[in-house]
Amino acid sequence: MLTFYNIGIRFFFFLVSFASLFNNKAKLWVQGRKNWQRKYQDIPDGEKVWFHFASLGEFEQGKPLIERIRELFPQKKIIITFFSPSGYEVRKNSPLGDYILYLPLDTAQNAKDFLNIFKPESAFFNKYEYWYHFFKETHQAGIPLYLTSSIFRPNQIFFKPYGGFNRSILNFVTHFFVQNKQSGDLLDSINIKNHSLTGDTRFDSVSNLTKRLKDLPFIDKFKDGKKLFVIGSSWPEDEQNLAPWIISNQRNWKAIIAPHEIGKEKIDSLEKLFPTDSVIRHSAINNQDISQYTVLIIDNIGMLSTLYNVADITYIGGGFNKSGIHNTLEAAAWGKAVVFGPNYQKFQEAKDLVSIGAGFSYLNKEGLHQILTKLSEDNELRTVAAQKARQYVQENIGATNLIIKQVYESGFSKKDFI
Repeated sequence: MLTFYNIGIRFFFFLVSFASLFNNKAKLWVQGRKNWQRKYQDIPDGEKVWFHFASLGEFEQGKPLIERIRELFPQKKIIITFFSPSGYEVRKNSPLGDYILYLPLDTAQNAKDFLNIFKPESAFFNKYEYWYHFFKETHQAGIPLYLTSSIFRPNQIFFKPYGGFNRSILNFVTHFFVQNKQSGDLLDSINIKNHSLTGDTRFDSVSNLTKRLKDLPFIDKFKDGKKLFVIGSSWPEDEQNLAPWIISNQRNWKAIIAPHEIGKEKIDSLEKLFPTDSVIRHSAINNQDISQYTVLIIDNIGMLSTLYNVADITYIGGGFNKSGIHNTLEAAAWGKAVVFGPNYQKFQEAKDLVSIGAGFSYLNKEGLHQILTKLSEDNELRTVAAQKARQYVQENIGATNLIIKQVYESGFSKKDFI
């Protein structure tokens, strides 16, 4: 099976390399991994902790853990690797990392080279990144490997009769810090006992965000006394479902849309969903009166979490994509009712929000309009949902400290915490 895995890894690299000829994201993925050994071959020795994230969302999820370790161990250097350009390209200059790079292709030689160059004393992989060679070489080097905010589902290959090879990857992990009881039970079912229920560090992350409120003076001018609907990380299908409701309710509501992608073509397509004189981009705001507009499109990155704070209703995009919805907790942390599409079953927090009446999911445009109309007209429903959302986040804070405590007990020396 390992032979097929190695062939698959190289075939995947071939496909991405071919795609890089006409796809910018693939081009970044390939170019970012070129000559990485040469670039880092002369880094000095010293204590280093390695964090790996699939993409930007996972980085934000794991950020509180990095911040806490930086606070406790200021002498240690932090290595951060990303699989996806959408993580690396946005956070490649983050002050949280001393060395920030793409995770090299998962080959035995790359894994050995990486560990020989960086010599991390411990490794933290977040949520659901499993790479055979990196895990195996880390294990064989005696480097503790932790899976944080990990979550498992019964339909994953680990729990299938034919999933033996994939289960072998899990055996290289020192400890799993899981989000929910089901994940622990699933690990038990394949005789993996080295796990603890610590929850999701994303709760700590979004809680920290609410303490870093940015000043956005254009908001009040845009709202002009009306209610505000904030739409975050939207995709085209989300936007096509939302546009008719926004247009038909413009007398009492205004909308701010922060799409998942902000390239010119994407923004142009989004603008065309609304009457020309009703929509403006954030980059086009100068000194004119923006109160005349109904829709404001955010064509930059970095202000979405603060925008949720001023919303009356929030919408989280991605619910019609295979990968599922984006981060619902940023909005919930501010105490907001959250609406999203149908593909949310992989996300424990979204399921929880629905179950307590703080989140609302829909299947089609008609269902969305019913939910939004009810939330917009029923002030009590909206207020109660918002209160439940905020309470849910507050009750689940603390995963970071639980992980730090257990990692300390299983490996870090006591002097590091004095």
